[in-house]
Amino acid sequence: MSKKQKNKPQRIKARLPKGFRDIDAAEVAATREMLNTIRGVYESYGFTALETPFIEYADALGKFLPDDDRPNEGVFSFQDEDEQWLSLRYDLTAPLARHVAANFDKLPKPFRSMRMGWVFRNEKPGPGRFRQFMQCDADTVGSASPLADAEVCMMAADALEALGIARGDYVVRVNNRKILDGVLQGIGQADERARLTILRAIDKLDRLGPDAVRQLLGEGRLDESGDFTRGAGLDEEQIRQVMAFVEAGLEGGSRADILKRLEGLVGGSETGRAGIDELAEMAAFLDAVGYGQDRIAFDPSVVRGLDYYTGPVFEAELTFQVTDEDGNKVRFGSVGGGGRYDDLVARFTGQPVPATGFSVGVSRLHAALRHLGRAHAPAQHAPVVVLVLDRDQVADYWRMVEELRAAGIAAEMYMGTSGLKAQMKYADRRGAPIAVIVGEEERQKGEVQLKDLIEGRRKAAAIASRAEWVESRPAQIAAPRETLVQTVRDMLAAQAREQG
Repeated sequence: MSKKQKNKPQRIKARLPKGFRDIDAAEVAATREMLNTIRGVYESYGFTALETPFIEYADALGKFLPDDDRPNEGVFSFQDEDEQWLSLRYDLTAPLARHVAANFDKLPKPFRSMRMGWVFRNEKPGPGRFRQFMQCDADTVGSASPLADAEVCMMAADALEALGIARGDYVVRVNNRKILDGVLQGIGQADERARLTILRAIDKLDRLGPDAVRQLLGEGRLDESGDFTRGAGLDEEQIRQVMAFVEAGLEGGSRADILKRLEGLVGGSETGRAGIDELAEMAAFLDAVGYGQDRIAFDPSVVRGLDYYTGPVFEAELTFQVTDEDGNKVRFGSVGGGGRYDDLVARFTGQPVPATGFSVGVSRLHAALRHLGRAHAPAQHAPVVVLVLDRDQVADYWRMVEELRAAGIAAEMYMGTSGLKAQMKYADRRGAPIAVIVGEEERQKGEVQLKDLIEGRRKAAAIASRAEWVESRPAQIAAPRETLVQTVRDMLAAQAREQG
């Protein structure tokens, strides 16, 4: 190797960190539209916006972590200049608890807030499972009533329907952690760490199936990659009773029917009985206001993996079928969930502060809407592009851009140094609806050439030769310079009519 080669700087490889992704403009725009719809529903229920920082002191997150088998206990952490441990937030609920505790005397109670933002998890990534993703939350802090839990479920159902997801294509499934706690008391399993392992095992039912859950309730499970997950260590009889609880909803029936089956599983447990009473109160309210079990159903298999839930828990599941990686037809599955967490704020205040909330998995819900053909970006998202053919006339091109923008039309001037052909390719790749073309000839005539790029792309498919292309100049018109804005506005309106 020559000395010159040795001194040559090494190129940095362009690569994404594992578990992260780039998001293109179309998904960004469609996600914004989706969140605006959800925000409208939440605001109609009286929830107000709150933003919390991406970073919290690690002790504010506490022990309520999503995956304590991973480094840093499931979160990304680092130390500041004072050697204080900081962590990227792993959800939007723990920061809310910190905010409520810090402002407890100033806030109205119940405090009803909604938050939307990125969260980060130091977990093993996989297909569709990222280390950074967006959540959209709504929570009521300060109400112990099961009606607050019912309201959150109703709001989740209303938000899904506002997004165009039809009844029958979704269901909000509800359970109560206290009922499972009653079952565990009945089998003599009160150890806190074992309880958390059991919760996480049951939470994997939809993804892994009942046989894998039985393994995780027992000695453990070896997955397809060769990784072994240690189980809860239950014996066969204990596993049978836990699975009887999990599968109590498989026989179907009304909400009342499922509650009756669960009564027989909690025995004399006061905790389990309290959980059943809470669900019964929710059911009575849901029946009274017309939210049937086709929209909000009771399902004992819903437990949620996080440890801070203390009562009702819920998941919003999309029930239509999609094809998985192996070519099998499966339900789309969960797009959000939540529950009651009455102990989370108390870590800061030293007194019980009841709370309940629901969180939407934004990327997953967007994928569902895309599958249904309902992930729409705003119309006219891409700008009109004004091409620059004469470098000494850039001020004139810029005035055209300003006129369009002043009329409420998104527009940009080409800022590169390439010629006409490359500029047209740029406008096309940009997704621009119209290109504005003014050269010396057009300027002398007091005209502008306007190329309808959407119509041009459609017509181009039917043109067989370059000569035919030159002759037809598809979808290109001349207009007086003073009518630029009105002509562009008319062309955009015509494009909108043809597209929708």
